[in-house]
Amino acid sequence: MPKKKALAKIGKKILITGGTGFLGSEIVRQFLAAGEKNLRVMASSVPAWMTDAGVEPFAGSVTDRERVSEAVKDVSVVYHLAGKVSRDNDDAAAMNRVHVEGTRVLCEAAAATGVQTMVLASSSGTIAVSEDEQVIDESFPPPVEIISRWAYYSSKYYQERTALENFDGEGRKLVILNPTLLLGPGDERLSSTKIVLDFLGRKIPYCPSGGLSFVDTRDVAAAAINAAEKGRHQERYLMGASNLTFEDFFGRLARLSGVSAPRIRVPKKLAVAGAGIVDSVFRNWNRASPVEPGEVEQAEHFWYLDSSKAAEELGFAARDPQETLNETITYLRKEFLGADLFN
Repeated sequence: MPKKKALAKIGKKILITGGTGFLGSEIVRQFLAAGEKNLRVMASSVPAWMTDAGVEPFAGSVTDRERVSEAVKDVSVVYHLAGKVSRDNDDAAAMNRVHVEGTRVLCEAAAATGVQTMVLASSSGTIAVSEDEQVIDESFPPPVEIISRWAYYSSKYYQERTALENFDGEGRKLVILNPTLLLGPGDERLSSTKIVLDFLGRKIPYCPSGGLSFVDTRDVAAAAINAAEKGRHQERYLMGASNLTFEDFFGRLARLSGVSAPRIRVPKKLAVAGAGIVDSVFRNWNRASPVEPGEVEQAEHFWYLDSSKAAEELGFAARDPQETLNETITYLRKEFLGADLFN
């Protein structure tokens, strides 16, 4: 009697919610390059390059409890990247629905089905924002008074709290990633690199008095993959490559692109008040405002951070910031402005 052929052992899946976004797509690419075969991506639609490479597509939203319950079956690790990016406080309800309620639904379903590890992509803005030039690390308390002014960062703060409350218990691990502004090639939806596109298109009218941090999405993706194994339960990890004033940031973009940096300087109080007035006028006319008061106010703050913890524990390593900026400019010109526009 012939022996039965042994069935190949199939490992549990790695689920990536929001896996078609800027960071999610890069995580998928790096997993595939490393030979990972058990990837499941949950999104409204999954591109052909992923399915052709063997990624399992799973259509659905993290706010749909029934679909989420199906998505987490036979899963050992969840990368929770699904989100909504908006600087408009009018989108608060939509962002809370995805970030807070969606995270609760996912955590409950994951815990119920025995998922062991969750890596949550949050934002450095839940920790590292101040009114002066402080360089902040994970030991600082969340600046709730500041971030409560802005719906996006407020929703991300409550997303973290929701995950901490709903994905705990014996044998479970929750790791929270807090990358700063993501730059680099591949941001098809302009969810993060729009500031550079606006600079190239000369749409930034003045130079804010605050400062920002940025990081290459490829470097964050590599650390995110490590986080499932190396990250510690309920710990946060800030990630950034460079802390710069907006004047220095625009100066670097100008030198790399040949596009002049904005020279107008406006006092902080006048900039914030003026943006509010302009926005109010345009709203009264039922027209889209050319400025977003929240963005103006955010640009008058400092978003500086220290990535030492992520470097030590997750192996986070930031490439030369000039490389990131140059490749961001090259990508945006090719995909959105035309490759030869400035030649």
